[in-house]
Parts: sequence; structure tokens; C-alpha cells
Amino acid sequence: MEDCKQVSTPMCTLTKLDKYEAGNCVDEKHYRGMIGSLFYLTASRLDIMFAVCLCARFQSCPKKSHLIVVKRIFRYLKGTMNFGLWYPKSSTFDLISYSDADCAGCKIERKSTNGMCHFLGNCLVSWFSKKPNSISLSTAEAEYIAAGNCCAQLLWMKHTLKDFGVVFECVPIKCDNTSAMNLTKN
Repeated sequence: MEDCKQVSTPMCTLTKLDKYEAGNCVDEKHYRGMIGSLFYLTASRLDIMFAVCLCARFQSCPKKSHLIVVKRIFRYLKGTMNFGLWYPKSSTFDLISYSDADCAGCKIERKSTNGMCHFLGNCLVSWFSKKPNSISLSTAEAEYIAAGNCCAQLLWMKHTLKDFGVVFECVPIKCDNTSAMNLTKN
């Protein structure tokens, strides 16, 4: 992979992975090792989190099509080695959170993928991407569940920061679904 061609995104927008993909299985140990290495990198590379989590769902009998997507992530990393987290000294110190979900994004189980991120000032300090255990019946429900998970993480962060003498009265959670926002006002 050292001499691989670089790509500008970790995953193609048209990529739809399925556990019932046609084709031969690839070496599970090798595939899992690649996924493990990528998970290690997600500690400082948020930009690959969704793609890595999606590929990690297929560690049992991965197909060649799954391996191609994993290799694309490595090709993306090759071209973006200067990316990462940066914490400037002179940034503001406000806490703000964002949550999002895709409704029934998983073709197999019809489950959503929830994601959230938290910024302290202009600096990203926490992020998360996960497929929930339940199936959402609407986009509003998927977004509401994602916002609830975001809120739980946010409460933990507020209590932790309070131990350091930093107190936040009201912390906004940004959500892109009007119905989910209206549910929180009820």
C-alpha cells in the first residue's frame, strides 16, 4: 500500500456494503488486523470514523468487496497524512455538540447509524459513531435517539469539566431534524 494511488475521500458515496455480497471470502485475520489499525487511527482522525465503523461490521467472512473499501480508507490516509486534530492556544472556550443519524441506513437490519461530536471552543474533543440496538420507525425517531445519546455524553463531559472548575449552564446540541427538535421542546 506504500505506492498506492491516493483518493480524496475515505469512502465513495455510492458504496453500499452487504454481508451477503457475492464473491470469495478474504483472510479474516488480515481483514481484522487492518480494521484494528484503522480503529487505532480514529483516536486522532475523525474523518475516517464512519467508514471504519461500517467496514468493521463485516469482520465475519469478509468478501473482496469489503476489503476494497478498507483499502480505499488506507489510500485516503496516504493522501491526507497531514490531517489530524489541532488545538490552538487562543480559541474560545464554549461547549457545543452536534448529533446526526441516518434512518435505516443499514440495508441488512434496517438500523440507523448515530453520530455525534463535541467541540470545546473550536477544538473537537469527543466524537462517536455507532449502530444502535433498536430499529427506528422514522427519521425523527432516529434523530431523537441520536440526540439523546449525545445528551448523555454531554452530561458526562459537563460533570468532568466541572471537576476542573469549568462550568457550563446551557450547552446547545445542534440537530438537523425539525421534528426531533420539536420533540425536545415538548
